[in-house]
Amino acid sequence: MTGAVVAKKGPYVIELDEGTYYWCSCGRSENQPFCDGSHQGTDFSPVELTVTEKKKYGLCGCKHTNKAPFCDGQHRDL
Repeated sequence: MTGAVVAKKGPYVIELDEGTYYWCSCGRSENQPFCDGSHQGTDFSPVELTVTEKKKYGLCGCKHTNKAPFCDGQHRDL
C-alpha cells in the first residue's frame, strides 16, 4: 500500500492458531504485524485474516504487498 510505513523489510513468519486476526496495513502499529489502532486518523484500515488451520504464515512486513495480508515479495523492490 502506497504511503504505508515499512515496519520490516521482509515477512513476519509466525505460527497462528485458528481464529480471527487483524493485520496492520499502515505500518505504525507497535504490535506488528497486527493492528493496534495506530491507523486512526489515516486512510488505512486493518485487514481481517481468518485462520482455519494452525500453521506458519508469512505476513507482509513492508506493507506494500498486493496480496494483503500475505507477503508477495514486494519488499525486494523497495
